[in-house]
Amino acid sequence: MKVAAGLDVRSFATEDLLGPLNEVERKHAPANLYVAGDEGLLRSGPRVSIVGSRRASSNSIRRARKLAKALVAREIVVVSGLAQGIDTAAHRAAIEHEGRTIAVLGTAVDAVYPRSNKDLQRKIALEHAAVSQFPIGSPTRRHNFPMRNRTMALISDATVIVAAGEHSGTIHQGWEALRLGRDLLLLESLVDRGVSWTVDLMNYGADVLRDDNLESWLDSLPDPGIFGVAELVL
Repeated sequence: MKVAAGLDVRSFATEDLLGPLNEVERKHAPANLYVAGDEGLLRSGPRVSIVGSRRASSNSIRRARKLAKALVAREIVVVSGLAQGIDTAAHRAAIEHEGRTIAVLGTAVDAVYPRSNKDLQRKIALEHAAVSQFPIGSPTRRHNFPMRNRTMALISDATVIVAAGEHSGTIHQGWEALRLGRDLLLLESLVDRGVSWTVDLMNYGADVLRDDNLESWLDSLPDPGIFGVAELVL
């Protein structure tokens, strides 16, 4: 269907895009996904979410960009939620380094949030993929965003949390990734801050992403590319 912005939005049963879901995956999976752009990015991997705080520090923004660059070098699709801060940095870095990116929206595809990312969302919808579980015309509500994070965990082979506060919605995605049996990585710089929820996530299986284990972790992802990883200071 065409929407007001001139985008071609297609509706798919979630399992038609992602393949058969097991009982655990099906628990929070939306019945349908609405996609503007290249739905092929959802049919083949690997895909890695880079997520974190909207009010990230300049150092955290730098780390998100470097990580996105490293993923692109391995031909891994960068997934994020189009929020300000870490998400925006990850999407922009993937595009700038000629990689592919998926924006998983907390709004319907015909809405924009935040407004400051209107142009970025349109570029992703036209040249990459913008994905939503909310039908065209759906109102934007606060509870959409933790739902979006659970869906982002579902479509990603792994999630990396770069930076987040005690009440960040990103934590929902971390717990969902663990529930689904997906890799959950916390940047060493985040863990070093001693935030209580990082300890909780690590007790349930989250790992720390450091310079010395980055390449081995990337090698463990499905169908990794053949390219080397640029030097990355996390």
